[in-house]
Formats: sequence, structure tokens, C-alpha cells
Amino acid sequence: MKNFDLELSFKTSRSSGSGGQNVNKVETSVTVMWKLEDSAVFTDLEKERIALKLKNRINLDGILQLTVSESRTQLQNKKIAIEKIQELVNKSLIVPKKRIATKPSRAKVEKRLESKKKLSEKKENRKFKY
Repeated sequence: MKNFDLELSFKTSRSSGSGGQNVNKVETSVTVMWKLEDSAVFTDLEKERIALKLKNRINLDGILQLTVSESRTQLQNKKIAIEKIQELVNKSLIVPKKRIATKPSRAKVEKRLESKKKLSEKKENRKFKY
């Protein structure tokens, strides 16, 4: 898990939805932005992996953007936004294990063939015989 807090930039705006006067006059919604290419924390290979995994969330300028308006305070929304963007990036860096194909055991193969034989015999016995 890498920490890239210093590379983040923030923009505030008014939150949408209910909340009365507080929503109408206080900018509590926080948008966190991170330019992937300018990052000094990650290697080129890691940047490539992040770009590939989060391609739907990165805009044409190469900026990963996330807006949070869960809390009523700007500070709390900023903390949540930082946690969420770090979680997103760290999850995208995880390399999945490669699956190793295995052969079924001889006993399993024989059991499957035996059950197929039984089923075919059962169906054969259903046929009308003269």
C-alpha cells in the first residue's frame, strides 16, 4: 500500500439533495483529483496497471476523479475521499494469482462415466419393446 496524499488536489462544491439551508450555502461536497502520469510514487509498470484497471474512471486528461458528499462537513468528506481514492488505487495494483489447470483424478473420471452408464441404461429400459 503506497501513500500518495501529497499528489492529490481537491475542489469543493455545494452538496446536492436534502439538508435545507446548510446545503444551499455551505460547500461540503469534496472532489479529489489525482493525475496518474505525474505521480512520483508509482513505477511506470504500476501506473500502466492502474490505468488499465481504472480506465473507466480516468478522464481524457489522465485524471482520476472522485466526489464525496456523504458527511455534513467538508473535512470529513475530504478524509473519506482520500480513503476511497487510496483504496481504489491499491486494489487496482493487486495482481491476481494465475490459475493452474489440474486433471481430474482417475476415480472421479470413473465415477462420472459410471453414472453416465447408469443413466443411459435407465433411459434404455424406458423404451417400449415388442
